[in-house]
Amino acid sequence: MTFPQTPLDVRVELGIGGAWTDVTADTYTRSPITITRGAADESSSLEHSKCELEFNNRLGRYSPRNPLSPYFGLIGRNTPVRVSVPGSESYLQVDGSATSWARTPDTAALDITGDLDLRIEATCDWNAAQGQALIGKWNSGTNQRSYLLRVQAGTVFLNWSVAGTASVFAQRPLPQIPPRAALRATVDVNNGAGGFTITFYWSTSMDGPWTQVGDPIISTPTTSIYAGTAPLEIAPQAVSGVPPMRGIVHRAEVRSGINGTLVADFDARAKPAGSTGWTDSAGRAWTLGAAAVVDDRAYRFVGEISSWPARWDVSGKDVYVPVEAAGTTRRLGQGKKALESTLKRRIPSAPSLLAYWPMEESETAGTLAYSPVAGADPMTLSGVDWAGDDTLGGSAPLPTVKAGATLSARVPSTTVTGWQAEFVYNVPTLPAVQTEVLRLGITGATMRTVVLYASVSATRLEILDADGSLLGWFNLTTTASLAAFAGKWNRLAIYSGDYGGGATLITATWRDVTTNVRYYLSASAAGTGQGRIATVSATWDANLEGMALGHLAVFTTPGTGALGTPPTTLIYDGADDGFYGETALARIARLGSEEAATVDLVGRGDDFYDPSIRLGPQRPATLLDLLEEIQEADGGILFERADRPGLVYRDRGSLYNQPVALALDYTAPGQVPPPLEPVEDDQQLRNDVTVTRDGGTSARAVLASGPLSVQPPPDGVGVYDEALTLSLHNDAQPRQIAGWRMHLGTYDDLRYPTVSLWLHAASALIPAVLGMDIGDRLTIANSPSWLPPGLIDQHMLGYTEVLDQHEWTLSMNCVLARPWQVGVVADRGRVDTSGTQLAADVTSTATVLPVTVTAGQPWVSSLVHPDDFPFDVVVGGEVVTVNDVVGQAGDRFDRSVTGGWGTATSGQAWTCSGGAASQFSVQGG
Repeated sequence: MTFPQTPLDVRVELGIGGAWTDVTADTYTRSPITITRGAADESSSLEHSKCELEFNNRLGRYSPRNPLSPYFGLIGRNTPVRVSVPGSESYLQVDGSATSWARTPDTAALDITGDLDLRIEATCDWNAAQGQALIGKWNSGTNQRSYLLRVQAGTVFLNWSVAGTASVFAQRPLPQIPPRAALRATVDVNNGAGGFTITFYWSTSMDGPWTQVGDPIISTPTTSIYAGTAPLEIAPQAVSGVPPMRGIVHRAEVRSGINGTLVADFDARAKPAGSTGWTDSAGRAWTLGAAAVVDDRAYRFVGEISSWPARWDVSGKDVYVPVEAAGTTRRLGQGKKALESTLKRRIPSAPSLLAYWPMEESETAGTLAYSPVAGADPMTLSGVDWAGDDTLGGSAPLPTVKAGATLSARVPSTTVTGWQAEFVYNVPTLPAVQTEVLRLGITGATMRTVVLYASVSATRLEILDADGSLLGWFNLTTTASLAAFAGKWNRLAIYSGDYGGGATLITATWRDVTTNVRYYLSASAAGTGQGRIATVSATWDANLEGMALGHLAVFTTPGTGALGTPPTTLIYDGADDGFYGETALARIARLGSEEAATVDLVGRGDDFYDPSIRLGPQRPATLLDLLEEIQEADGGILFERADRPGLVYRDRGSLYNQPVALALDYTAPGQVPPPLEPVEDDQQLRNDVTVTRDGGTSARAVLASGPLSVQPPPDGVGVYDEALTLSLHNDAQPRQIAGWRMHLGTYDDLRYPTVSLWLHAASALIPAVLGMDIGDRLTIANSPSWLPPGLIDQHMLGYTEVLDQHEWTLSMNCVLARPWQVGVVADRGRVDTSGTQLAADVTSTATVLPVTVTAGQPWVSSLVHPDDFPFDVVVGGEVVTVNDVVGQAGDRFDRSVTGGWGTATSGQAWTCSGGAASQFSVQGG
């Protein structure tokens, strides 16, 4: 077979001297470029991307230590490299920085005070935890707020201002939308009913059709929009608390009126690469920030070259450098240092922190606990069992107290008055007599000591002067507060406040780490001043033996001085239990933010489908281990980006009921070249699954009957078991996950581990392939007659791509997609009955199929639900189209005779065919 020999314009660039340098001419044409992304087999484990290529080194350019090379001193370990092909259109790339934007000046046309219609089509992280400002005419710093469209954590927001000083907003959670999508918001400032209406929409492009997102937001009274002086911006820069977007912008519109006059028409799709500005169809002059780039390339790999091995033949004339570039995950995986506990990572970030002692020392520690805060000396802690308790989710093991244990520490001096001291503790039981828990030494005030005591009868707070005389005290004796003080992990905060009239209020509050329920007691003293904490100390007798404690911190932020008010500094919140109950998407977003590791998220925007799973506590581990722990618990896919450094996480919900991203035809040239080799083996088979919550209970799911059950052959296949321990939030989750994993492991269908594609022969598919990513769905129509009928339906978990200037091949690693076609609550459709068989023999030309429903509800009736027809079923391994279901018990099918249909015998079972027919739930099918 002969294919066109038009050059493919593959480009290779190196990051040299802070800029991308085109070195395509030096890459060996005898050795194609090979790129591997995603899972190398049928697993979904994280693997770094790879790119293999060779450089022509006859002139010595690619020998890093060659002083005659123009790249001397500029290339070496981890030199950036990227590989690209021509894209289907141009786009604007913005990176979220202060100089990455597109802007047009304020004009009268943009000063829309009435009805408004905002639209943008972009490729970005719609689930960004910190949010992304997409398009707006907005400047928070100068009180020039007009209108703004933004997203955050899977929710779309429209902000507007009536006077420029205050912001009003409306919001709606987004459904699952693809990375490239269009969002739209309309404002009807006077809906005719004494109020205003905000409506959100989404679509796959700005060409529509638009799908409404949730119900319109209707409120009173009528509203208006401020005609401010801020420019209109793509990736707005001056939005308080919301960073500018990071991603790709294809186009955007601003209309005066709903579906009204087009007053701004940003469209980068046909602009030449490198454009820095233009005038749009509405007459708006756009300029770009220095870090905003118009590009027309589709990047297939971005990574780093870690080594430059020189090679040559015996003649010395053929000199080359074969390299294997890798994605950034390879470098991240080289380090073995675990991230510290969530408390130890969080507390030092408090701007008011004065001193901090984690107390996470190992079992062999002496009597000193170090402080990571500059200027704070180690704490003296004696009479404890170091690392004696490992039950607090947000910490490494902490010490437990023995009889006679003591604590003492000096706090660095400060000129700031007012303070807060806080630590976590777990007292097994309250002591029988009043026992000291913590003592604070105060300087710069009349009061010199604050002491907290606890017993079974009361918790007591005392304020003492220099002579030890009481200036103020309070006993708390309520049963609930005493019960809450012991038997669980709490965090205890003691803090000062200005009580007014020269009096100081001292408050002690303890908060249950798990439930966040809080109790407090306060004591006041007149004319003392708040002062500053100088020392922290305690002496514990046998009454508090077994108490675990740690993460003692002193802050310069005082309380408000109001009774019952929580402490001002809430730095411990969430971190003390290791962010227990955090969703998979939220944890990955937080880790990415904390570690400056770009992780884009693809997931459900609300709970309508199936939110990413809630997790157990984040314990100390490496970043990659933590990310893979999240992936394993949630069942999603973690992989490297192709177009820039960073990772993408697709949660489990984003894989359900996907639209087809790539539709292939077996009979079309180049679309499905050999090998297409289905396998029916046991590599993915799991029919006995046990899942254990780390620190909790276990659950088991066993397929007891059926062709892939644990029954010995021929009734089943025997036992294929799996046991795993996951970071989970509660003991109800193991049962659900075990059942789901068993479902995936026992879905009875052929696997197609590899699907190939020749893009140089099927160039019409290039735009679809460029828009496809890991986890997306592909189908193959018109499979050969020796394969089972119907669509071949797969998810792509990874691929190997081979590029040169004339050939472009893709070999995709695939798994079954049909197990991911799931029922959706409140959505009508059809699934199988629990059992259906042919009631009599039929011939290949029969147009009526008599059936018997052996279990469950009857099939849906065509008389009651005519719009649900036709649909396909599989009988004896062949596909039959059902036109009608008649009879009181749904016991007769009228069907079309399709090609390849043979005879069938009474008693043969059937099921709905794949695709939409198998994913829904109504009566019987």
